[in-house]
Amino acid sequence: MPATSISPGAWAVVNYDTPQIFLAENAAVISRLIALKVVAATDPSVFGESIPAVRAHLLHQRWPEAVLAWIDATGTTIDVYDEYVPVWTDRSLDDELASMAIRTSKLFEGHDPEHI
Repeated sequence: MPATSISPGAWAVVNYDTPQIFLAENAAVISRLIALKVVAATDPSVFGESIPAVRAHLLHQRWPEAVLAWIDATGTTIDVYDEYVPVWTDRSLDDELASMAIRTSKLFEGHDPEHI
């Protein structure tokens, strides 16, 4: 069964040396996703004496607290945006539409694209 197409309503950037981007349906899901994919995947030694608290946050589904503990332990920041992100598809931006939009764009104001 194919997955339902959902445009993300929240996204986050984990600011590693090579940033990692996460997309989710909303802010509640993005917190859960970061807790699962980032916090729970971290080597326990990183947390030092706070590991019992981090584990408790995860087990009791206190996602934001777990993420904040991870940020404190690692010093790595996470930028979270709770806003709709349009996902462009071939259907919503086909070649014909793109071609017309380019010809009427600001870059071509006052110039005939057929004579370039």
